[in-house]
Parts: sequence; C-alpha cells; structure tokens
Amino acid sequence: MYTQCPDCRTVFSLDASVLAHARGAVICGNCETLFDALDTLAEQLPPEPFRLLPGHTRSEEAPKLDVAIYRPREDVPVAVAEAPAFTPQFVSDRRAARRRPRRWPWVLTCTLLAVLLAAQVAWAKRDVLITDPAVGAWLRQACASLGCRLPLVRDVHRLHLVARDVQAHPSVPGALMISATVRNDAPFAQPYPVVSLTLSDADGHRLAMRRLHPSEYLDDAAVLRAGLAPGASAALLIEVADPGNRAVAFEFGFE
Repeated sequence: MYTQCPDCRTVFSLDASVLAHARGAVICGNCETLFDALDTLAEQLPPEPFRLLPGHTRSEEAPKLDVAIYRPREDVPVAVAEAPAFTPQFVSDRRAARRRPRRWPWVLTCTLLAVLLAAQVAWAKRDVLITDPAVGAWLRQACASLGCRLPLVRDVHRLHLVARDVQAHPSVPGALMISATVRNDAPFAQPYPVVSLTLSDADGHRLAMRRLHPSEYLDDAAVLRAGLAPGASAALLIEVADPGNRAVAFEFGFE
C-alpha cells in the first residue's frame, strides 16, 4: 500500500502494521510533517507521470463487512478449538526424549579417558608389570596371541655366568681372548648387558678394567634387538690387550 505526504508530495510504501500502530497517523520522513496516511491510501500507484494520489472522503457511517473468510463453530468452545483435549503418544515420547539428557556421550568420553590414563600408567610402569610373575605371564601370552613384542626389561641379577675361559689370542700377538657363557634365568627377555671385565694380580690388585657395551661384543643388529630370550644362553668372545704375566685372575660383572 502507498500514501502521500500532503506538504512535500513524497510517496511512501507502508503496510497494515504501520497504519495500525497509530491509527493511520504517520510522520513524513522527508519534511517531518504529521499527517493521516488513510487520506491518500492506495493499493497501487497510478500510471506515471502523477503528482497526487487520489484522496478519500471521510464518512461518519462505518462500512459493513459482508465477505467472511473464517467463522468459528458456535457449538465448539474456543478454548477446545485452539488445543486438542489430549496429546498423542508419539508426541509425548518425542517431548520426553528432548527433555531427557543424553548421558551416553559423557559415559563414552569418560571411558575413553580412563582407558588412555590406564595405558599411560601401564607404559610408565612397564618394567614392573613385565617382571611381575602373574602380570608378566599374562602380558606375554597376550602379545603371543596378537603377534606383538614386549619391550626388553633389564634385570642383571637374573643373569648368571655359567662358563668362562682366558687364553692367548691365536692370531694377535700380545692379546688375550676371553670367552664367557651367560644365561638368562628370568621368565622374560632381557637386553644384552654391559660386561665389565677386571684383571687382577696374585695379591688382588686391579691391573686393568674394561667395560664393553653389547655392540662391542656382538655385531648382529637383529640379535641385539631380540635380546636374550628367557632361559637362553649366549657365548661372548672378548679381545683385550695382554697386561703381562702379573694378571692371574679375572672377574666378570654385568650392568
């Protein structure tokens, strides 16, 4: 709908909500004139060019409305017509489901966090768990089924020297060849130890000492990665310089 300011002749577009707000009274946005929009209210603009919208004559008689598009039934109360007397079951179920809090995301999140925390604690305490007789046996059985490998755990107190021998090196003058056999009495695989070799004289005085890392007496990388299996024995060959005739005793240690 359209209306026109009577002073500046500006035409404005408006709707029924604007007219109902002050019963037709509006203020021109161009010249600030207060006027009655009902005087020149038109549904369509006339063909251009035009200067004035046609005005309406006021009548004291209220027009009668005859064309009805809706009439409520007289035998049904208005309150009943606005809302049903009962709520269908599926609607009630949906409303109850919307009001009920969803707890499963929280339960799932808490479960995952608990599993991650347990995994972190188990990894931090892996040496204790693997060396434990009950837990270690279960872990080894589980890894055997899954095809995984437990990390190697060092426990030198369960490594025992079962044989040793010292002789002159057969091909290097002024050198000794020392052989030793070590056995892993632990129920789990261990990394090869650091071997400490001490040569002493007849009075027990230390003449020479050497510490050898696994890579110095083993040159097989696959064997080093696999470690010393439970109950298995390994022969170690060590070459050292001959300290002379004063060396009459030698001692092995594992670190």
